[in-house]
Amino acid sequence: MSDVFNYEMARFLEFRDVEACRKAAAIKREDIENHPNENFRIRVIEDETAFRFGYVTNIVAGIKRALNEGRKRYVMILPAPNPQYAFVAKMINDLNIPCHHVHTFNMDEYADQDGNTAPKSWRGGFQYWMYHDLFDRIKPELRMPAEQIHFPTTKTVDDYTTMIEDLGGADVCYGGIGWCGHIAFYEPHLGRPFVDDLDGYLQQGARIVELSPITVLQNCLYADAGSAGDWSWTPPKAATIGPKDLANSKLVSFWDGFGCGESVWQRFISRLAAHGPVTPLVPASILQVLRSELILSGTVAADCSLQTSERRVEIQI
Repeated sequence: MSDVFNYEMARFLEFRDVEACRKAAAIKREDIENHPNENFRIRVIEDETAFRFGYVTNIVAGIKRALNEGRKRYVMILPAPNPQYAFVAKMINDLNIPCHHVHTFNMDEYADQDGNTAPKSWRGGFQYWMYHDLFDRIKPELRMPAEQIHFPTTKTVDDYTTMIEDLGGADVCYGGIGWCGHIAFYEPHLGRPFVDDLDGYLQQGARIVELSPITVLQNCLYADAGSAGDWSWTPPKAATIGPKDLANSKLVSFWDGFGCGESVWQRFISRLAAHGPVTPLVPASILQVLRSELILSGTVAADCSLQTSERRVEIQI
């Protein structure tokens, strides 16, 4: 009796190249940092604590470096809220680093079915947690001016890309690769019209989008949603930056390693985005053609398992 079972991938998936997926999943830890584009650097930080601390110090170092260079402004695109931002604020305070030159643009914010973004007061929203974990923790005398803290909202999203461009583009765009391969909330289905037009895709800016089913499921696993897997809690739409905002950035710095529990779902999608085809159907694959870096934690860089039995823990009864 054969143990071979062939099947097509689920129809709601945008990228359905089985061979490319299997090839990506098979990439070994020792090969994951190798890439032919020298402008795309992949690096692994094995220790989980060092990975998280590295993210914090990278943000603070950029702010301090720009200050030391006497730059009038330093523009950052920041991803969704993360408890690590509290350490960014603490380091800024402890080192007494003025942030008056800093302009921040958050990547995204949730929206309802009609495209109305969540208010700052909503505890599930990104604005709420960014102020809670970062902005409100920085000493008032060091904090960046309120008018230099930006979020994509119903009011601002149509002009958001232009707002960043008017400042010369982001000096650095931080982020991470979503389970479906998205960048910010720029989802794979948005790439359908540009499958054969990568240049056109890289000109797509901020907008209100419908969330991918995978994104809804990913986000209901996080602490912001109670880590309960409550998919009814996740809003259906979001305001988000687009590929153009990454393309206009002087450096794109993605950090993959803040996973959900024991299921390290970024193992596969990080490999597919970094080593698979460059396609709008896997939005984060554009990292391969931009000036960018991808930093992976040791758990994300670890080998994928094509046979679940290799990782299964047998229960002895």
